[in-house]
Amino acid sequence: MSAEKARVLHDAQQQTQTQQQQTKVHVHKKKWVSTGEKALYTLVSSLAIAASVFIVSYSSSLDSMNRDIQKLEGNISDQKVVNENLQFKIKELSDPERILKIAKKNGLKIHQSKVKQADTVSGS
Repeated sequence: MSAEKARVLHDAQQQTQTQQQQTKVHVHKKKWVSTGEKALYTLVSSLAIAASVFIVSYSSSLDSMNRDIQKLEGNISDQKVVNENLQFKIKELSDPERILKIAKKNGLKIHQSKVKQADTVSGS
């Protein structure tokens, strides 16, 4: 039986040596994408995303600014119309015939084509 035990022990040692030899063998698998490529792809995609965000935000602010400019141009044109109307009223109100008519109505006398206030009549 000792020969049998020796065989079993020898077989067990061979199996452990075989297992140790199998674990020592390193199989180098070729990676589909290397670590450097992963870093490069990450950097490029991050830059592309950042550029996209910048372009969208710039476009949005530009659109907002254009809308504000259009509103201001509308306000300017409205104010120009108001100014033209006021200029026309100034011309109407400063008409000499109108001034003379109002002066006569209020009892003013005209001396040398100048309008002067008449003496006030004191009533009893």
